[in-house]
Amino acid sequence: PCVSAATRESAFVHAIASAGVAFAVTRSCAEGTSTICGCDSHHKGPPGDGWKWGGCSEDADFGVLVSREFADARENRPDARSAMNRHNNEAGRTTILDHMHLKCKCHGLSGSCEVKTCWWAQPDFRAIGDYLKDKYDSASEMVVEKHRESRGWVETLRAKYALFKPPTERDLVYYENSPNFCEPNPETGSFGTRDRTCNVTSHGIDGCDLLCCGRGHNTRTEKRKEKCHCIFHWCCYVSCQECTRVYDVHTCK
Repeated sequence: PCVSAATRESAFVHAIASAGVAFAVTRSCAEGTSTICGCDSHHKGPPGDGWKWGGCSEDADFGVLVSREFADARENRPDARSAMNRHNNEAGRTTILDHMHLKCKCHGLSGSCEVKTCWWAQPDFRAIGDYLKDKYDSASEMVVEKHRESRGWVETLRAKYALFKPPTERDLVYYENSPNFCEPNPETGSFGTRDRTCNVTSHGIDGCDLLCCGRGHNTRTEKRKEKCHCIFHWCCYVSCQECTRVYDVHTCK
């Protein structure tokens, strides 16, 4: 339900879903599992120092194009929510393009790396998620403005606070406040934060102060069995002992 409102949570969902479509299509093209696309042929220019082009460069431009057609298909209304969704969808896709990088493989006797072949690659999707999570934390609050155009009334978005730097195409935007997630609320889809594990040393959202909403936290000790004192034997296996370690676990009241 909070995703149906124009909140920062909705902004994040639209951005990462749009990025996910672009990512999956791009990866499918490079792996040859799609018949309508293939490798990126644009990255075939002069090689760099100590490497040459090789492998299959991922065609993120094609993936973004498909995502734009797919994710934005329903966002053609002249209202504020469509404007917000289009902006956040594009911010998610732009994240893919901004994080493309060279990925290389060494060749030579015994991995001597006499020659490296490199190709253009997407980052791990976890990196995309982490980046968009930062954008979620710093999302820009907007206000809705109405304009009279030849096709009728059109709603657009304007930054609420003129003193702040206006959002760029890479920033997430929203115009409705998020519900209170501290307590369970089936109407908003919130499970509350009671019994959630928190980080007692963190000052961020995962810290006990913020996550527990001022209610405080409980601490208990927990024993965990882990592999330890591992030794590599030639050739080729690893033997480990099993150790019991005690951890402090903090949960919200």
